[in-house]
Amino acid sequence: MNDEIVELAARRPKTFGRRKVTPRACVADGKRHLRAFLAEVLEDLGFVTSECASADELQTVLTSELPDLILLGISADGIEPGKFLETLVREAFDGKVLAVGARESIIVRAVQQVGEEYGLAMLPPLTTPFAAETLRERVAMLLPEEPAPSPAVHVGEALHAGWLELWYQPKIDARTLIRSGAEALVRMRHPTWGVVPPAYFIPEAHDPHLRDLSEFVIERAVQDWHYLLEHQSPVDLSINLPASYLKEPHAVHDLCRRVPTHPAFGGLTIEIDSEEAIRDLDHLAEVAREVRLHNIGLSIDNLGANWPELMDLGKIPFIKLKADRHFVTGSGDDRLKRTVCRHIVELAQGYGVGAIAEGVESRADLVAANELGFDLVQGFLFGKPMPLKKFARSALTRTVLDQA
Repeated sequence: MNDEIVELAARRPKTFGRRKVTPRACVADGKRHLRAFLAEVLEDLGFVTSECASADELQTVLTSELPDLILLGISADGIEPGKFLETLVREAFDGKVLAVGARESIIVRAVQQVGEEYGLAMLPPLTTPFAAETLRERVAMLLPEEPAPSPAVHVGEALHAGWLELWYQPKIDARTLIRSGAEALVRMRHPTWGVVPPAYFIPEAHDPHLRDLSEFVIERAVQDWHYLLEHQSPVDLSINLPASYLKEPHAVHDLCRRVPTHPAFGGLTIEIDSEEAIRDLDHLAEVAREVRLHNIGLSIDNLGANWPELMDLGKIPFIKLKADRHFVTGSGDDRLKRTVCRHIVELAQGYGVGAIAEGVESRADLVAANELGFDLVQGFLFGKPMPLKKFARSALTRTVLDQA
């Protein structure tokens, strides 16, 4: 922290802070694992994040990313924070700065004092260990006051720009509470809006980009499977595809050609919405026969009050039936929901296929799912959908009792 900062601070223009729909933050810390952890916490709060490990990288981020917040990790020697502050002053940074370091750290106090003296908008420092709610309180002024409206972005533009990615939600064995696979869910990481859920960009059935989106999901899931194999262990994945895609010329053949040939590949499950699946049972039976030899199975998604339409069919082309979250969440206390779930489990057992409960958000839901006989469960009780790298870091042996 040298005298040059004084001169640089004097030249800083007095500008008004920006206000974006989704705030941006840069985590500046020399330790990779700390950057990853802090970035995850900020993303959970709604920030679009970037990372930098040096003052030179920070300068690049300031000019290209235009962050609203710099979360400044304080190293033990105190040298790098000084360089970070010098860069912030030189680049006339007009956002907020939040220092993070050990409680009672002399360096943290020095960084805070110097930053304030030279005109940086220093937030009250965050001492470790800290709770996510404490961080939220520190950065509350940067979070949008109202939910962001629907972004006017077509899925074709998102595909072309590379904004789409797959997030993963674990599937849990209902009896052992050990992870038993994961569902891939498509998300858009928009440069302005941040992470956008699929309800805002999934195209209609007649949209020609629906095929492009389906092929993206297949290709990315296979790439991610290899990543997970390398970084933790093989994971059985399921993806969501429209039944209409499976009617496209060569679609099924291309699907079979793309699945991994690695001996650790345990299989891929294709989840199809129940309304579509029930309408196309005959065609899906043909698809199921073709993909079975390639270790691919079909599953019904979002099965609810329409379960009677699957009765008395002799056999079905599906390996799993998944109960709609609407009937799973709260089923521990709602007799009607519990009744629908019971029928779905009985239906699955009658056909000799698996039953999945999606939407388990409380211990009561989990108890109900166990009593009803579901084989697999998934829901916020075990974890929200998460980006690939975060999912890969999640512990294989964690159970709901550890996470709740």
